[in-house]
Amino acid sequence: MLSRVPTPTPPLTDTSPQIPDEEDGNLTDLQAEMWILLRVAQTLTAFLVLIPFTGGFAELEGDWRPVFIVAFGCALLSMVLFTAPAAHHRIHRPVLDREDFKTLSTRYMIAGMAPLTISTFMVTQLVFSVIIPIPALAWVSAGLVALLLLTMWWTSPSAANVPPPKRRSRFQRIATRFAACGGQFVVKAGFDS
Repeated sequence: MLSRVPTPTPPLTDTSPQIPDEEDGNLTDLQAEMWILLRVAQTLTAFLVLIPFTGGFAELEGDWRPVFIVAFGCALLSMVLFTAPAAHHRIHRPVLDREDFKTLSTRYMIAGMAPLTISTFMVTQLVFSVIIPIPALAWVSAGLVALLLLTMWWTSPSAANVPPPKRRSRFQRIATRFAACGGQFVVKAGFDS
C-alpha cells in the first residue's frame, strides 16, 4: 500500500498591501519628533516662569530684563507652535487628508524651532552672564552654544536634505492606494478634489 507523503506548505505571510508611511499619512514619526521638541519647549518655559519668583531676579540689571522678556516670549511662542498640530487634529477629527496635515504640522514644527533657538541662546546668555564674571567670556560661551544650535538644528539638516518628491495630486494618491489594495478601495460619495 502506498502512503501519501504530505507536501510542505509555505509559511503564512502577510499578503496585505503595504503602503509606505509617506503615502498612508502615518503620524507616528511626526508625533515622536513633536514630543521631543515640545518637552524641550515646556522645560525651558517652566524654567523661565520660575525665574521672576526667585530672589535673584530682583538683582537682574535693567539691560538683562529685556533679554529675559524676549527669551520668555520666544519660549511661549515655540510651545504654542508645537502644540498647534495637536489642537488642529483634535478639532478637525477625523483628519481626511493626512498628507496635508503632515505638511501643515511640519511647517508648525519648523516655525516653532526658530523661536526655540532664539530663546535657548538668550537663556544661555543669561545663565552664563551670572556664572561667568567676565562679560566677554560669557558672550563667547553663549555664542558657541548658538553656533552649535545653528549647526545641529538648521545647517546640518538642510545640507543633508534631499529634494522632496513632487507633490502628488489627491487623485494620484487615491489611485496609488487603489492599486496597492488590489482594486478593492472604495471612494465614498461626496468626494471633492
